[in-house]
Amino acid sequence: QVQLVESGGGLVQAGGSLRLSCAASGSILSINNMVWYRQAPGKQRELVAIITNGGTTKYVETVKGRFTISRDIAKNTVYLQMNSLKPEDTAVYYCYANDRGGNTYWGQGTQVTVSS
Repeated sequence: QVQLVESGGGLVQAGGSLRLSCAASGSILSINNMVWYRQAPGKQRELVAIITNGGTTKYVETVKGRFTISRDIAKNTVYLQMNSLKPEDTAVYYCYANDRGGNTYWGQGTQVTVSS
């Protein structure tokens, strides 16, 4: 079992920055990938950024060049640095992990609101 706890959301003006954190606990050595998703009101949840066990990162096109996913292995934490935020980035951001056993885990979500 893996537990994920997000933090760092909030209200920011357009053009501003926020850093989200996702702290993992439990069977962390079994984790394959960690992913940030987001879900805006009335929209489907979408993948924002992924970091694999090997450190490879990928991003949805709409955030490339603005968001950076990274990890601190010693702290068992994954970050999402979000710069040049836009109102359309407003959403609940969720941390997700999968493990080698095929299990999936979600955090509780953190709200990000970008005002124009």
